[in-house]
Amino acid sequence: MPRFTLQSLAVGVATASLSLSANAATEISWWHAMGGQLGEILEEITEDFNESQDEYRINPSYRGNYSETMTGAIAAFRANEQPHILQVFEVGTGTMMSAEGAIYPVHELMEEHGRPFDREAFLPAVVGYYTDTNGNMLSFPFNSSTPIMYYNREVFEEAGLDPDQPPETWQEMETAAEQILESDAAECGFTTSWPSWVMLENFSAMHNLPLGTKENGFGGLDTELNFNNETVARHWDNLKTWEDDNIFRWGGPGAGDDAEPLFYSGECAVFFGSSSSRADVMANAEFDVGYGMQLYYDDVDGAPQNSIIGGATLWALQGHSDEEYAAIAAFFEYLSQPEVQADWHQRTGYLPITQAAWDLSKDEGYYEENPGSDISLKQMTLNEPTENSKGLRFGNFVQIRDRVSEELEAVLSGDKDGQEAVDDAVRRGNDLLRDFESSNQ
Repeated sequence: MPRFTLQSLAVGVATASLSLSANAATEISWWHAMGGQLGEILEEITEDFNESQDEYRINPSYRGNYSETMTGAIAAFRANEQPHILQVFEVGTGTMMSAEGAIYPVHELMEEHGRPFDREAFLPAVVGYYTDTNGNMLSFPFNSSTPIMYYNREVFEEAGLDPDQPPETWQEMETAAEQILESDAAECGFTTSWPSWVMLENFSAMHNLPLGTKENGFGGLDTELNFNNETVARHWDNLKTWEDDNIFRWGGPGAGDDAEPLFYSGECAVFFGSSSSRADVMANAEFDVGYGMQLYYDDVDGAPQNSIIGGATLWALQGHSDEEYAAIAAFFEYLSQPEVQADWHQRTGYLPITQAAWDLSKDEGYYEENPGSDISLKQMTLNEPTENSKGLRFGNFVQIRDRVSEELEAVLSGDKDGQEAVDDAVRRGNDLLRDFESSNQ
């Protein structure tokens, strides 16, 4: 099979779609990556839209995790069977932006089909991540998140720790974990999902350290990774030491399929994961859960800075009819409503992507009634973002994340030290960046 490139994706876009009869609702396919509790909530919101009118019907379809969903969409393009709407995680943004012939920019979609779409209504952290160099939004923000700390308050109490004062620094985490292990309150101190996202990308942002040149890739395709600094190397070495001492337990390279159960079972006292894990945590944890910000080293100047956005946006894909695009625009307008956004935010832990949804949640008393539910917002807005902490935009970053996880695993297995691993991760990642640049010049 030929290697996929953005050019081949654009060429493979279909130019027509089957039209439905005038009496039938226009059917729209939406490929997404949300399983479990999040998937159930997504299905409910979609059905609410379907029942609110009789012209259009959105058909969501779970296609595996983010990487699997994007890979499946590439195959669908080759066969001219692409969906109408595709959910793409934030690190796929650079790839999608370069696929100009394959996407229907959301600002054009909404304007051309007479639907209101005010970029100023969205939170600045969201807008900046998904706009082009002219400030135009290319995809529709849907589920935006940031990693936070979840902790077992009952384990903290049993270990003699104050559950109202969780660790704020990595030094404090080490001390707390040692006390937890000594008291036999839990078998391990902490675990994490998405190790590249949490232990590199957001770790760097919280310490105001760069991931790459040219504003972490926002400034051009000729960006280069440069996160192989002493602070990241030291942290990876510490993770190895902590794993040897049962303070840290590897939960796998992915989204939390292995890490989250370590927390639910009470095996690990602390779990670092997406703010959107809140829905699953509330559904599965049979203990009192506390929430805290990501940790930092207090001897690093500029820390703590702020965390960066994660989650995904919805991309309208080319190759469909005007009638179908009118349906997509109507659905996006529905999802923009403050009541819908506030409900999604409150039930999942994703950020309220509009100021109106945030204000509505405050007015409803949601944050007062649910302590810790605003941790993600406080963390994202902790300080004015810098070039190092506003996000990232690298091509081939899905593959780069895999390389990062492989190098971190090499440290944990004792095959490499931290500096050697981050040096190799940068080198291997830059090879992928050069491949992407050459394919999109």
